[in-house]
Amino acid sequence: MKKIMILGASILQLPAIKKAKEMGLQVIAVDMDAEAVGFKEKDVVCEVISTIDTEKILNTAKSYGVDGIMTLASDMPIRSVAIVAKEMGLVGISEQTALKATNKAFMRQCLKEHGVPVPEFFCVNTREEFLKAIEYFKRTNINCIVKPADNSGSRGVDMLSDLSNMEALGKAFAYSKSYSRSGDILVEEYMEGPEVSVETLSIDGECHVIQITDKITTNAPYFVEMGHSEPSALPDEIKQKIVQTTKSAVKAIGIGNGPSHTELKITAEGPKIVELGARLGGDNITTHLVPLSTGVNMVECCIRIAIGDKADIEIKYDKGAAIRYLKADIGEIKEIKGISDAETVKGIQQVSIVKGVGNQSTEIKSSVDRIGFVIAQDITADKAVYDCISAIKKIDIRVG
Repeated sequence: MKKIMILGASILQLPAIKKAKEMGLQVIAVDMDAEAVGFKEKDVVCEVISTIDTEKILNTAKSYGVDGIMTLASDMPIRSVAIVAKEMGLVGISEQTALKATNKAFMRQCLKEHGVPVPEFFCVNTREEFLKAIEYFKRTNINCIVKPADNSGSRGVDMLSDLSNMEALGKAFAYSKSYSRSGDILVEEYMEGPEVSVETLSIDGECHVIQITDKITTNAPYFVEMGHSEPSALPDEIKQKIVQTTKSAVKAIGIGNGPSHTELKITAEGPKIVELGARLGGDNITTHLVPLSTGVNMVECCIRIAIGDKADIEIKYDKGAAIRYLKADIGEIKEIKGISDAETVKGIQQVSIVKGVGNQSTEIKSSVDRIGFVIAQDITADKAVYDCISAIKKIDIRVG
């Protein structure tokens, strides 16, 4: 029996844990939370270790003699994955690639050096460096945004609307820096235009685009993702440019084997990279939407790539899939009604509530603030979106 180590045992990695078990693999799950949901799966070997404690993870992987290592939709474990793969001769990315894929500043610089379109940017650490970058954007009359160099899920992202308001600038700097593990933050051009993500799998140095996902987000200043739909409704000519830009970015970062999740904005100058992760996309994109729209099981593909098996990346069909996230007024959630009615709506595949009665409904500043979601499959993306909206209308979330 082959053994695979999966870094993370939260709800994000649960699909990989379940799929690996279904494939007959021995799963060694790693998470610092002893109560992680993945640890509750039958026959899973549980190791209570931080997914960024590389030394302990490496020693544990060696002790089990694992045949592969992976994570699913989390950025920070990727560095541990890379080091274990290198030390044990497993399929994976290099440490340098892992660093470029988890630090937005290194990523930006690498892509710029390889001629891949990116926004104007500055990596800063101190308030003085921050204000110097602000002066550049004031002088060039370019709108800008601030974000941590090494976080995800829209945490610490803020739109700078008034570059002359020192109090607001100070708050934005402190807010973004509070979410930065290294202390580095990016001040960069705010790109106008539709946003997409591209889900890819690389095998032996060749990048295969599986799907392009349209996104909707909250407005400024936080830009939290509130919906996705597949396939993209953008014109074919633009989609071709998106594919070309994505493949160039994946090559520049150095991903030869494994997944990547690339986010782009379609600006007046063409597609530009927002960021790129050497992992599967989160927000149920690759675990749910891609299989529903293409028939490609990207989770299984990633597991097979990690253990050195052949992955089935052939697209089986062309359907529509969508997810829409729930929100509510601010306050304590007192009652949620209509879930059963929502589940009966045509096309609906799943209705999930993340925050239930007794939890707080807050302003949506990051992905963890969302109440829940609905997922649909239909003959087109537009119809799947319509199904989601129809289902959400049946859900009544009362707060007090």
